[in-house]
Amino acid sequence: MRLFVVTAAPARQKTDCAVVGLHEASAFAGAGAAIDAALGGRLTRLVKSGDLRGKAGESLLLDTDGAPFARVLVVGLGKKAGFGRKQYRKALTSALAVVAKTGARDAVSYLAEAVEPADTYYDARLAAEALGAALYRIPAIRSTRQPPEPALKAFGVAIADAAQKAQAQRGLDHGAAIAAGAAMTRNLANLPANVCTPSYLAQQAKELARTYKTVKTQVLDEPELKRLKMGSFLSVTNGTDEPARLIVMRYEGGRAGQAPVALVGKGVTFDSGGISLKQPPGMDEMKFDMTGAASVFGTIKAAAEMGLKLNLVGVVPACENMPSGRATKPGDIVKSMSGQTIEVINTDAEGRLILCDALTYTRRFKPSVVVDIATLTGACVIALGAHNSAVMSNDDELAAELVAAGRRAVDTCWHMPMGEEYHDQLKSNFADFANACGRDGGAITAACFLAKFTDGLRWAHVDIAGTAYLTGAQKGSTGRPVPLLMDFLLAQV
Repeated sequence: MRLFVVTAAPARQKTDCAVVGLHEASAFAGAGAAIDAALGGRLTRLVKSGDLRGKAGESLLLDTDGAPFARVLVVGLGKKAGFGRKQYRKALTSALAVVAKTGARDAVSYLAEAVEPADTYYDARLAAEALGAALYRIPAIRSTRQPPEPALKAFGVAIADAAQKAQAQRGLDHGAAIAAGAAMTRNLANLPANVCTPSYLAQQAKELARTYKTVKTQVLDEPELKRLKMGSFLSVTNGTDEPARLIVMRYEGGRAGQAPVALVGKGVTFDSGGISLKQPPGMDEMKFDMTGAASVFGTIKAAAEMGLKLNLVGVVPACENMPSGRATKPGDIVKSMSGQTIEVINTDAEGRLILCDALTYTRRFKPSVVVDIATLTGACVIALGAHNSAVMSNDDELAAELVAAGRRAVDTCWHMPMGEEYHDQLKSNFADFANACGRDGGAITAACFLAKFTDGLRWAHVDIAGTAYLTGAQKGSTGRPVPLLMDFLLAQV
């Protein structure tokens, strides 16, 4: 896909499809007015007739005759007041979904002129990300022919100030890299669990290293995990025949010796709940329980595509959680790599059991900051729904950085508390602490459990249980939180 910046006036920019916006109860302005004039006032007549109203989510595709644009797509922008990045991205997504279904081989978006406050870099970056999402196709495993690929091969973003062209191109380039990373995350998460196993994830990590010279991959198998005394991680894999893997990916884009940012992703490729078996409805969605790991893969890929001037280390504990005669039982006590003992109250609270050993392992890289990402708790979905990821941290400034990155990237998260009273809920009569303590404050107590393994680390936990994938007819991975993570990393440099 060719991405380009447009500085020419609309009437002089030849394209298969010009995309313009219309606010509710407003007249066309800017590029819209220029295109309307080139069409002899056709757009204004449609507004007067009531065919164009500017309501958010509405769109109208018009064929033209003799204009430099073969088609014009008018997208409703809703109310003019408060039209910011979030509304801009929604309008882009709506527009590109329509364009992708046409025969247009190229398109130019004039929607950025409506964003307040304007930011050329982000306006272009969000456009490239929305394009990637619009063109994404789930890697379906079908016996019949796959749907045809969209005809769209080039996409331009129009800016008013030619002096900002370099910033706009930088935004497009970064957005394309982020879109590529999000696509990898979605591909991995959308695969069925009989394909995307821990061993498959390990192969994909090695493939990343073969593709990018800046990436190095190491895979540890179960005998190595036993030597490292990762008893908590290995307790989750007791019931399955599929061997666990600890996947370590190092992206070396910064200077030699620079402390890396560590990303730790939960990689449970299928979560049955173990002995604490889940209810059958929706259990098929537990193939998405490795989306934290998939987001680490996607972020490493995006960083490598972008040439990010930063060192990263991605640590992914990958396994299945299955019931069998060998499975860990409620009431069992396991010993973590840190030496701390854990009473397993609920085998379906397994993500924290694998992440805690991965966090301990991450210390050997002496990271400047550690962020773990996981579809960790159903309680997070109850608290925040599908709109915001949750952030909990032992450093309020770090949490604020992640919240700000999410706001800029339109991949939002919410800072949740993690006070001492929540830690007290994890007390155990038989071990150093328990892995679960009931439903009350469940997303927070899960983070409190992980915090017990982060002394001396600048650490944050991102719970993506509600944002990682969609359910129902639109079931599939969203690619979140790759945009959030990349914006956070970009801010570090």
